[in-house]
This record gives sequence, structure tokens and C-alpha cells, in this order.
Amino acid sequence: MASGFFALFDDVATLLDDVATMSKVATKKTAGILGDDLAVNAEKSSGFDSSREIPVIWAISKGSFINKLIILPVTFLLSAFLPQAIIPILLIGGLYLAYEGAEKVYEYFSSHNHPTKKEIQFENMSQSQIKEYEDKKVKSAILVDFILSIEIVIIALSTVVEESLIVQILVVSLIAISATIGVYGIVALIVRMDDLGFNLINRSNNKKSILSRIGYFLVQALPIVIRSLAVIGTIAMILVAGGIYLHNIPFIHDLFHSIPSILGEFITGIIVGLIVITVVKSIMSIVKKMKKA
Repeated sequence: MASGFFALFDDVATLLDDVATMSKVATKKTAGILGDDLAVNAEKSSGFDSSREIPVIWAISKGSFINKLIILPVTFLLSAFLPQAIIPILLIGGLYLAYEGAEKVYEYFSSHNHPTKKEIQFENMSQSQIKEYEDKKVKSAILVDFILSIEIVIIALSTVVEESLIVQILVVSLIAISATIGVYGIVALIVRMDDLGFNLINRSNNKKSILSRIGYFLVQALPIVIRSLAVIGTIAMILVAGGIYLHNIPFIHDLFHSIPSILGEFITGIIVGLIVITVVKSIMSIVKKMKKA
């Protein structure tokens, strides 16, 4: 009886050790998408009245958890009964990431052709208009989170696809849940930076005091942090998309095997993204012509 208990304990310890080891590998693989997820949601959760920032983040967080509850069971069923579908889904998701990343680069270099977006003036809006705007941004953030969550789960699964089903479930679920908690926890801290800064400034009677200087630094740093995250997120999307194609299509891997992996991933991501942009714009152009005809 005692020996059976210790054998079970040993099995559990071995399982947890395997889960911990594979979780580290999966975290490294999904880091790029997590960076993009953080950048996107920091942007979508900012720009509201300070009293609404946390409720907005909480609403997006709940949507993110629901996304994971939908995606995880479907992914595990695919892994168990149709594992050959994992790579095609990964490649399709890579198209989206490459498109998003390349489009941001394209918009940056062609921004002189587009009018500058006007900031939302909430004081000129009714409560119903503010609520409608808030709901629209929350739904948009949840949709983006759903797509990125698919990529996070699939990439995490690809690192443990050779492991037992129980290890797959534990590792991928741990990564998915940690991603939501970690990303939206950091987003909450980022969007409240300016409020913390103003509080420190108000508590200080001397503008040259340490508290006041820290407060001014936090207030001035918030827009810089959000812009920096947007840049980092764009690069991360391109690298992740490029990595998906570089490591899963032998032809592309052989084409770039002589250069550093990160450079090959970036070039691949940009090329795939530009191809998708060209196809999308061509389709949109054809649709417009058909509507006018």
C-alpha cells in the first residue's frame, strides 16, 4: 500500500517536472505573440476616462478567458484526433499575423497619404455615445485576442505535440491562463501610470521633490511606453509569422538557412505580409469595381 502511494507520488512529481520543463519551452515560443497581445491591448484599453479604464480592461479580460475556454477544448480534440490539422491552422494564423505586421509597416511609410486620426473628444459625447464607443473597442479587442489566442495555443501545443495528452493539456492550459493574467495585469499597470503620476505630483508640495519628479516621469512616459509597445508588437508579429513559415516549410527554411534565424524570420514575415496585403487590396479593388458596375 505504502509502495503504491510512493509510486503514485513519484509519477506525479515526474509529470509536474515534465510540465515545468515544457512550459518554459512553450513560453519562449509564444513570447513574440504575448508581446503583440500586450501592445494591442494596451492601446485598446487606453484613451478612456480614468474611471473607465479598469472596467474596460476587466471586460476584455473576461472576453479573453471565454476565448480560451472555447479554443482550448477544440485544440485538444484536434491534437487527439486530427493532429495533421495543427500545422495548416498555424500557417493560416501566420498569414494574419504577417498581414497585421506588414500593414502597420506599410501604413507608417505611407502615412503622408492618409489624414491624421482625430482624438476622441468625450466631453462632446453623450453617455450613450461613450458607452457605444467603449463597447466597440472592447469587442474589437476581444476579437483580436481570440485570433492571437489561437496562435498562442497552437504554438504552445506545437512544442509539446510529441508529449502525452495529459502533458499537452496541462502545459497549454497553463500557458493560456498565464498569458491572460500576465498580459492584462501588465496592461492595467500601464494604463494607470499617468494616474499614479498625478497622485504623486499632488502629494508633493515641491515640484523639485523626488515624488514630484517621479510623478512627472510617469505621466510623460505613458504615451512613450504605449508607442514603444506598438513598435515592439509589430516587430514581434512579423518575427512570429516569419518563424511559423520558416520552421514549417522546408523550401523557405533551406532558402534562409545560411543567415541568422531572426533575420530570416523577419524577411520571411515581411514577404508573406506584403503578399497578403497585395491579395487583400486586389480583392477589395475588384469588389469596389463590381459594386460600381
